[in-house]
Amino acid sequence: MDEIYLKRLGELERKMGYSFNNKQLLVNALTHSSFANESKHKYLSNERLEFLGDSVLSLVVSEHIFEKYTSLPEGELSKTRAILVCEKSLARFASTIDLGSYILLGKGEHANGGMNRPSIVSDAFEALIAAIYLDGGYEAARRHILRFLPEDIREAAMRAYDDYKTVLQEIIQKNPEETVEYRLVDESGPAHRRSFTVQVLLNSCVIGTGTAGSKKHAEQLAAKEALELMGEQLGSEDSRG
Repeated sequence: MDEIYLKRLGELERKMGYSFNNKQLLVNALTHSSFANESKHKYLSNERLEFLGDSVLSLVVSEHIFEKYTSLPEGELSKTRAILVCEKSLARFASTIDLGSYILLGKGEHANGGMNRPSIVSDAFEALIAAIYLDGGYEAARRHILRFLPEDIREAAMRAYDDYKTVLQEIIQKNPEETVEYRLVDESGPAHRRSFTVQVLLNSCVIGTGTAGSKKHAEQLAAKEALELMGEQLGSEDSRG
């Protein structure tokens, strides 16, 4: 491993506030499959660590919000957790320690801006959690995760709920066999005052409809209706286009 890169890993450890006993775990957590596939040396990709890290993250966040918000029902707890562990949130957490710049990428992935790709960075963030868990135990992983959670979790979650499409996607993707599709079914009115009607379909079944002055806004309203149909308690009447 390049000496310069190893020194940079020391920088990352200082940012994280955690020093690895087994540095190889850290390297493994930062090794994308594209780098592992291209390397002449034996490198393991971070995919297995990502799998474990996802579970540790879910447990820590679940435990934290369960203890912090004792009056919240199961549905609200699930929604709050979904927002905190979604790809968008994890990529944002990772950006605070500039994690993307430390990820080992293949030449093609690096050239295509992989270090800034939310899916890659969020996966590495989960892999890093697993590496800490294996290296220092549950409490070390828990302390690391809690550093990134907002002080007012409920407020942060409610702001995210305004993006109804994201919330719906986070709920649906728990079941990989299910698919969500948005379909424009009507467009009317003069050019300066168009009206768009969009349906959201779950496995080809309509679960929500929205009409607005833009397709994006109509999609948000359709997703909002779908969430209400599913019994989700939504905070704001406004929706974001």
